[in-house]
Amino acid sequence: MPQKPEILDARIVARSRLFNVEQMQLRFSNGTERTYERLVGSGKGYGAVMVVAMRDERTALLIEEYCGGTQDYQLSLPKGLVEPGEDVLDGANRELMEEAGFGARNLELLGKLSLSPSYMSQSISVVLARDLYEKRLPGDEPEPIRVDSVDLYQLSELMARPNFSEGRALAALYLVRDLLEQRGELSP
Repeated sequence: MPQKPEILDARIVARSRLFNVEQMQLRFSNGTERTYERLVGSGKGYGAVMVVAMRDERTALLIEEYCGGTQDYQLSLPKGLVEPGEDVLDGANRELMEEAGFGARNLELLGKLSLSPSYMSQSISVVLARDLYEKRLPGDEPEPIRVDSVDLYQLSELMARPNFSEGRALAALYLVRDLLEQRGELSP
């Protein structure tokens, strides 16, 4: 395993409500020095969750909401921040209720994904939610969220849709499909 570079200096160079930009001066084991910048959390976060909620054996729920980064409406999975005092599974169930109008009786933590580990320190926990029931909680969304769905065997068609582009959501859907196939709980 390679030796991690030595951090010569690290400081916050910009702040926003959600993120800080940290600049790090690094020295690598071969003596090369470089300046790296990365987004780090504001220090107030307790983690984030992304929920693959299964409506039935093959169908996962999607939500469509406005995304400031792409400046349009995008399909994705229900997701959000874990609140203080909440564990990951409780946060996942709450976000599912707020964004999709469903709760889950069966929740399973599958692992974590990062978006861009070269430039961001954050990761998101992927949770599989099954045995859904209707329940809506008020959320912090500025407008109602449209609920959609996708068959786990039509992910390439989902990727072709102009309003779907989130890599983490696609990875989570493939992860769930493969896991359920391996367990013998899903077949084409």
